Amino acid sequence: MNQMLSKIGQLNEIGIALSAASDVDVLCDKILTGAMELTNADGGSLYQISDDKASLEFVIVTTYSLDIHMGGCSGQEINFPPISLMVNGEPNKANVVSSAVHDESTINIPDVYHAEGFDFSGTRKFDQQTGYRTQSILTVPLKNHHNDIIGVLQLINAKDEESGDTREFTLSDQQLAESLASQAAVAITNNKLIEEQRELFEAFIRLIASAIDEKSPYTGGHCKRVPELTMMIADACHLSDNGALKEFNMTDKDRYELTIAGWLHDCGKVTTPEYIVDKATKLETIYDRVNTVDTRFEVLKRDASIQALQEKIDRLTKDASLDCSDLDEALQKKHSQLDDDREFIRKSNIGGEFMDDALQQRVRDIGEYRWTDSHGVNAKFFNDNEIENLTIARGTLTGSEREVINNHMAVTIKMLEQLPFPKHLVNVPEYAGGHHERMDGKGYPKGLTREQMSIQARMMGIADIFEALSASDRPYKTGKPLTECLRILGFMKKDNHVDPDIFDVFVRDKVYMRYAKEFLPKNQIDKVDHADIPGYES
Repeated sequence: MNQMLSKIGQLNEIGIALSAASDVDVLCDKILTGAMELTNADGGSLYQISDDKASLEFVIVTTYSLDIHMGGCSGQEINFPPISLMVNGEPNKANVVSSAVHDESTINIPDVYHAEGFDFSGTRKFDQQTGYRTQSILTVPLKNHHNDIIGVLQLINAKDEESGDTREFTLSDQQLAESLASQAAVAITNNKLIEEQRELFEAFIRLIASAIDEKSPYTGGHCKRVPELTMMIADACHLSDNGALKEFNMTDKDRYELTIAGWLHDCGKVTTPEYIVDKATKLETIYDRVNTVDTRFEVLKRDASIQALQEKIDRLTKDASLDCSDLDEALQKKHSQLDDDREFIRKSNIGGEFMDDALQQRVRDIGEYRWTDSHGVNAKFFNDNEIENLTIARGTLTGSEREVINNHMAVTIKMLEQLPFPKHLVNVPEYAGGHHERMDGKGYPKGLTREQMSIQARMMGIADIFEALSASDRPYKTGKPLTECLRILGFMKKDNHVDPDIFDVFVRDKVYMRYAKEFLPKNQIDKVDHADIPGYES
């Protein structure tokens, strides 16, 4: 009685351990070792039904006396072929494991060498090769709470606890194994369900990121590259053994949480209008209005030519011998000036990192030219909207358009804070929503300072900036070489824009080079001298 109570207590402990196991290999190890301990078996195997329901695949194989440990957490590959459930279109009843599945019942064999109805030729061959003597076998199907058989537990050679001799599996052994098998089936099913839900969750997140990238040909890949670079930075900080981040550590759960945040960092862009995201030039609306401006320049050149011809006619009408070369020179000078102005406007329309006040004033001066439109109305060369767009100092967006773009961060935070994230993902909104904040509190959307932000959010901030600087798919610029990206980031460190400690790790451990080799074209990967990077402290 005491022994049975002890076994029941042991069974309960195993059941508790199974419910706590989250890793499938650990779970399967606990199932097999627990069953072997309960029945005092020398060996055992755990099988799972294949995805196509056609065979039984080995998951773990263990034999204590032969020191065999394959599959599970052992790291040793199982080289046994799967067991077919059907042979020539008929249920495979010759194999004891397959038969247990088809009959949905336990098979307890005292001695396989004297058993009838099953083919144990493979077992005999194994015994001949190893010197082992397979005797008693207990084969239990794993049936979950949906009454589905998901695998098989097989135990080999029960041992007498006192003599150590091989014995048959008792009815008590069978009942304990069946009870454990039932718990194991539920645990495996739940574990698989959790894994499937996790995969679905991740696939949905990647779908959102891909949808955002697909909205614009100019930012395609951004939502995929930022989480990759973020995790490269996180790994470098985790491995840092000196400096301010030497105490920073991340568990697998921490890494997973940051990865999810990386994939969701721009989810608010689903609400950003495409015409703003895709605004490749300053004058672009549904088309690039620079072509309309080109037409106006042609009109001015035409009018100048007409005026010069009229002046020639007037002069020669008075005296045919008069020289008109001055009119030709003036016309040529006027055309050259208009061509130069047109080329300047074309370049200004492209956008860039900076447009100084003098260049902006030149745009306004050109805007004061007068021209006659198709309706015969004499008007200014540029309207107010065109002036506003052509004098954009950085990029291609006006202030109001920039506000719409920046609003994606507020939308991102709002969207993520509405989701009921589980405990291990509770920090996702903060990580994802902080990559446009600055260390000095001048960022957006919340104006957080460094002390108010997590290290993970600060990591993502650097990742987002570096990806944007090096990306070659932006509408208003080409991808910058490594030296220029690092120079700009260095100035951002000095300006208290990015986290100084993370920046130093980013440079010192050459995270930028790992990213470049994977994501940047070779022409952007130039030679980097750390001594030339502003603000870097090795």
